[in-house]
Amino acid sequence: MASETKVVNLAEEAKLAREGVTAPSYAFTTICKSLVAGGVAGGVSRTAVAPLERLKILLQVQNPHSIKYNGTIQGLKYIWRTEGFRGLFKGNGTNCARIVPNSAVKFFSYEQASKGILHLYQKQTGNEDAQLTPLFRLGAGACAGIIAMSATYPMDMVRGRITVQTEKSPYQYRGMFHALSTVLREEGPRALYKGWLPSVIGVIPYVGLNFAVYESLKDWLVKSNPLGLVQDSELSVTTRLACGAAAGTIGQTVAYPLDVIRRRMQMVGWNHAASVVAGDGRGKVPLAYTGMVDAFRKTVRYEGFGALYRGLVPNSVKVVPSIAIAFVTYEVVKDILGVEIRISD
Repeated sequence: MASETKVVNLAEEAKLAREGVTAPSYAFTTICKSLVAGGVAGGVSRTAVAPLERLKILLQVQNPHSIKYNGTIQGLKYIWRTEGFRGLFKGNGTNCARIVPNSAVKFFSYEQASKGILHLYQKQTGNEDAQLTPLFRLGAGACAGIIAMSATYPMDMVRGRITVQTEKSPYQYRGMFHALSTVLREEGPRALYKGWLPSVIGVIPYVGLNFAVYESLKDWLVKSNPLGLVQDSELSVTTRLACGAAAGTIGQTVAYPLDVIRRRMQMVGWNHAASVVAGDGRGKVPLAYTGMVDAFRKTVRYEGFGALYRGLVPNSVKVVPSIAIAFVTYEVVKDILGVEIRISD
């Protein structure tokens, strides 16, 4: 009886396959593999550039009256000298706890959004051979970014606070769960979403451009094959890394000011924020923003327009390899797991 049931099930799956419908068990397995690939991509890429990520945040939020970090090389040396090797990776555990599910959701959401948009476009135009345009990829990437950011934002918020702590800080969060419980107890649940609006606004061009530039650049290289870069209809890992680097550079440059503002807004309401970012317990400027526009206005008024791009250099050095590694790792892990879905469907 069991063997008959198995045969029936296999026959049913074969029928679904012929009709272009994915069997539930296969679909579930494929979803899980795609999520795993996205999570691995996020964890590997962020750990590889963790020191630059921490320095970027410290530069974004440090008290202008007590400058401790003045540039990429000096900043990294200062962290090494005052906090040692572990200081370079402070907050990375929390970052990975956030970025692994964030990356998994982001890549999976992009694939699903791309398929949905393409299906609607083909149905509307009546052309089943129609392909995704760069604008549609931008939209799919924006949707994926908003979903992933919103789903994991509380972890991003406390990660930012943990990252700016130094050995001289008067108050220490002991870890992600301690930080979450402390913020909830002292500031309320809404505090976990401080800076969410500029984050969402920033993620639209950032993630949208990342996917749009990466996929469009790959498609163009495959079709035009300049300098013989395409072999057997595939791009090499090096070429894909270059595509990811270009995508990361464009996306982060456009969205960077919003990233600075969200980090500053995340510090609002934290009693020890001013002294923590100063690094010596002598905070001179209380952190007080009533909203995103107010944060922009006060930052530019008191620190100049350049403050909106503070930390851009280490972020650029970080983002280029990070985005490149994330895209390539995702595709490599999917190949290893045998997932046949392609982002550029």
